[in-house]
Amino acid sequence: MAEESFETNTLVTDPDILINTFFSRYGDNYTEDDKEKIRSAWEYLISKTFELKRKCGKPYYLHPMRVAACLADSHLGCEAICAGFFHNLVEAVPECSEEIEEKFGADIARICYGTSKITNLKIKSQTLQQADAIRKMLFAMVDDIRVILVKLADRLDRMRNLKSVSEEAQRAVAKEVIDIWCPLASRLGMSDVKSEMEDLSLKYSNPDAFQQIKTIVAAKKAERSEYLERAVKKIYTATEKLGINVQIKSRAKHFYSIYQKMRKRNKSVDELYDLFALRILCETNAECYTLIGIVHGIWKPMDGRFKDYIAMPKANGYQSLHTTVICEGRPLEIQIRTYAMHNVAEHGVASHWLYKKGTNHDMVKAEDLSIINQLRALRDEHLTDENFFAELKNELLGDSIYVFTPMGDVKELPCGANAIDFAYAVHSGVGEKIVGAKADGKIIQLTAPLKNTQIVEILTNPQAHPTQAQLKAVHTSKARQKIHSWLVENDPTFIDKEAEAKRQAEIIANTLHSKQVAERLAEEKKHKSSKKNQTAYTGKIRVEGSDNFLVNIAQCCKPEPGDPIVGYVSHKKGLVIHSANCLTFLRIPNIQNRIIDVSWATKGENHEQSKAELKEAAEKQKAKNLQIEKNKFKKIR
Repeated sequence: MAEESFETNTLVTDPDILINTFFSRYGDNYTEDDKEKIRSAWEYLISKTFELKRKCGKPYYLHPMRVAACLADSHLGCEAICAGFFHNLVEAVPECSEEIEEKFGADIARICYGTSKITNLKIKSQTLQQADAIRKMLFAMVDDIRVILVKLADRLDRMRNLKSVSEEAQRAVAKEVIDIWCPLASRLGMSDVKSEMEDLSLKYSNPDAFQQIKTIVAAKKAERSEYLERAVKKIYTATEKLGINVQIKSRAKHFYSIYQKMRKRNKSVDELYDLFALRILCETNAECYTLIGIVHGIWKPMDGRFKDYIAMPKANGYQSLHTTVICEGRPLEIQIRTYAMHNVAEHGVASHWLYKKGTNHDMVKAEDLSIINQLRALRDEHLTDENFFAELKNELLGDSIYVFTPMGDVKELPCGANAIDFAYAVHSGVGEKIVGAKADGKIIQLTAPLKNTQIVEILTNPQAHPTQAQLKAVHTSKARQKIHSWLVENDPTFIDKEAEAKRQAEIIANTLHSKQVAERLAEEKKHKSSKKNQTAYTGKIRVEGSDNFLVNIAQCCKPEPGDPIVGYVSHKKGLVIHSANCLTFLRIPNIQNRIIDVSWATKGENHEQSKAELKEAAEKQKAKNLQIEKNKFKKIR
């Protein structure tokens, strides 16, 4: 796209002069039928808007002409040019909607409708994640990629003519462009549009930095002109010897890229050397690799600065060889690419509508364009524009949908998500009180799947609350977790299936553990059965070799002396004793971590224990009495 706006070059507002100037500049790209249709569209626009003025006082139709010129700079076809004339006409003159389709066809009307739909969105982004979601949403909401291209041209012209608005509005538009439209242009491979919009955004968002970079680049341009000329001459001399025809261009780096480099390296602009670069254009891929050898033979390449985007193109189809060499003690960046690669690098996906250079003006086939092959590696050799864009959209969007709040915030949700999911994505409090929803102004069912780009409004009631039906209907984990938590705490009729399943799993685990304990005790009882038959139990419970504990016999099973028993520590009753096969005991949560080894005490065991305890007590008392006597003796002395 041109660096200057169409109006700046013409310095006129007369409609006839404007359209004639348009054809004098771009007429070679269009057939006579195309020209007739473009002229007819222009005359229709003038008939509807000749008396309309913008806030700045200029005629309404100047902006549509400049947008059309931006699209023509990208070599877009007749329909895109007509859509550029009409892109906001429906907003200014609503009754034109049906007339456009009747007079100029469904394709142009569809592009106009798509751009109008985007214009009506309240686009705002607070984070990089939101900005990326908005860009994806823009792809989702259009059926023809030319809608995006027309809107990019509209934003570019807006940036070129931003002087007439307030500084606050300038910064707001600049932020929207740098967050949304520049990355979008980059994703589509339109580097010329991206670079110009980035520079203009920097101009209005950080004018001091922009002016500083502009001044130093201008100074260094004069300083380094001879330096670049010597470098170019060396390359031409080497290529002529090998019989390779090339075209070499020197270029100053874009201001925004310099600004980003300053921030990244924490340097001032006058400390940067690689502000200029050379671009070498040739005919074939093989010549590209020959040229990289020539360049590296003339100058020493810098380590780690060679990149082969021909063998491994970028996702947007960009192809080129990049290298940085040391030329006369300074870094010099050099790009090498074919003319076809350069065409795609400058115009990106817009090159899908490029005319072939020749007399017949046949459209370039989709399979002939490297960007098509690199973006999707599509196998069908007879793709239409619609199929190509559908493939591209599916790749970019994945399994998500993008919907708006009435305030313009975009929310990313999984496919199949409904208004309840959306409400919880906005805020948990909104989700809890939801009673209804509107999509694009129309009432919808709460459980109906939302569609891409809908503007969703949630209706709430302070008395409303989550329900079990909502829990079954939602698709997002956040909505499911919030509804589940509310039901557990507030709905006595709610059966928590997840908790019940977890409890059953614990019961099964505890049952298995308890059965193992019972089997072990039964085995012990079996081996000692003869001894047990002759043993008299005291009725006390032995715990870790002692029966001096307070225990509670469970009333559910009431184990008797000699029965296999198990014990566990209760939070309220202390040590509780159950029969080893008691069902109540088996259902106690986490029982395997609370079980205590217990057994019935016998009279013999108790007698031996009592004798040992009495002996130990007597020894302790004897030692105590001896200490008392020693203390008395000390006092007497």
